[in-house]
Amino acid sequence: MKELIEKLRTFTVPELCDGCAEPDVMDYRIKPAFGTPHICGRAVTLDIPEGIAGMVPDAIMELKEGDILVIAGKGWQKSAYWGDHRSVCAKMLGAEGVIIDGLYRDKEGCEAAGLPVFALGLCARSSLQKQEGQINVPVECAGAAVNPGDIICADQNGVIVIHPEDAEEIMAKAQAKRDLQEELEQWMRETGNVVPRIRKPSSVK
Repeated sequence: MKELIEKLRTFTVPELCDGCAEPDVMDYRIKPAFGTPHICGRAVTLDIPEGIAGMVPDAIMELKEGDILVIAGKGWQKSAYWGDHRSVCAKMLGAEGVIIDGLYRDKEGCEAAGLPVFALGLCARSSLQKQEGQINVPVECAGAAVNPGDIICADQNGVIVIHPEDAEEIMAKAQAKRDLQEELEQWMRETGNVVPRIRKPSSVK
């Protein structure tokens, strides 16, 4: 799995989308909270009710090196599911990042912790700490279906969910599209011709 994840990391999320017949992507509003991180890792999932974050610490303790915590927070935007202390803890466990269908807080502290956070936005208020929710179950997060163990790839363009068994085929198609685009752009530079549609230079008339 680690080798597969490292190979996926060499592609952008748009390139991986190009390799999918029907890419399973999250809502466009899920973006990096700071910086321009590019993360890729195995999903640990958390399904929680709107505005309830008491199970988040338990989910953090399930994380192993390279994992990405996926918090299916139902798009709740009145309080935050995540903060600086949780970032510190997840970072210490070697997590790759966290994806939140909801909000986070403590922007300065989260950034200082160094854990990539992808979320809908920022909110100062904390969510209720009731012990409600389920860890490592199939979830819908920001419109995408995520199973425990799926591979999450995220960058400033968005977030895609990839089933491990599909990864090699997706990468092969993504690489083919990348190679074709590079070939065409090289030909355009050499000839001065502009071809907006990506295709083989030999097919250009």
